[in-house]
This record gives sequence, structure tokens and C-alpha cells, in this order.
Amino acid sequence: MIGPQRQWLADYSWDFVTAQNAVLCAAKNALHKPTSDGHDATKALWESHYQDSMGLDDAVDLCRRCHRLAPFCVYNGNTFTAIIRDVVINLNLKSDQNQIVRSLAGHIVAGVASDEETRAFREFCASLG
Repeated sequence: MIGPQRQWLADYSWDFVTAQNAVLCAAKNALHKPTSDGHDATKALWESHYQDSMGLDDAVDLCRRCHRLAPFCVYNGNTFTAIIRDVVINLNLKSDQNQIVRSLAGHIVAGVASDEETRAFREFCASLG
């Protein structure tokens, strides 16, 4: 945990996560359906932690872990990235900083962040103190 502990994800119930995926799928005429392998495990992980107080970096990591478990047939990364980007938007940062932090958080959730991006995000989290 880096930075202050908050309930960053408390507003995002599993029903919200599922609805977010449904919206993303509908926009692209894609199949919105839970997977047989990852859905139940992801739902259990999310429901056991989303209301916890944690550092922002931990919230990002929970979203990353849930994305990797692939609870839905498509748009898992987009679903959890949209959630963490919404969390960042609610920080009310300056426009340029908001854009950078949202991008960094999204890359970490999607699993495509470089070491430099991850380090920059952790430094940002530490600055929230």
C-alpha cells in the first residue's frame, strides 16, 4: 500500500461491474456473458475486497487481478480499466495530471504498463499522502 487508505472501489459493486461489461459489449455488439472458468472466482475476489480501505495502488492491482481472471467472455480489460479510470476522475486533479494518471492506471490494469509507468504511478500514489 502506498499513499492514503480509502474505500476507492466501494461504489462499484459486482452488479456495477457486470453492468459496465454489458454496456461495453452492447456498444460493440459483442457477447455479454460470464465465463465458466473465471466468473465465480473473480466475483468472489471482488466482493471480498472492493469495499476495503486500501491504497490507490492496491485498488489498481485488484482491478488488474480481476481482469486477468477473465470473468466475462469479452472486454475484461476494458471493464476494469473503465472502473479505475472513473476512480481517478473523481480525484479532481488538474486536467493534464488527470489524463496522465488515468492512462498510467489503465495501463497497469490492462497489464501493458512499463516499469517506468508503474514507478511513476506509485510515486503519484505516494504523493496523495
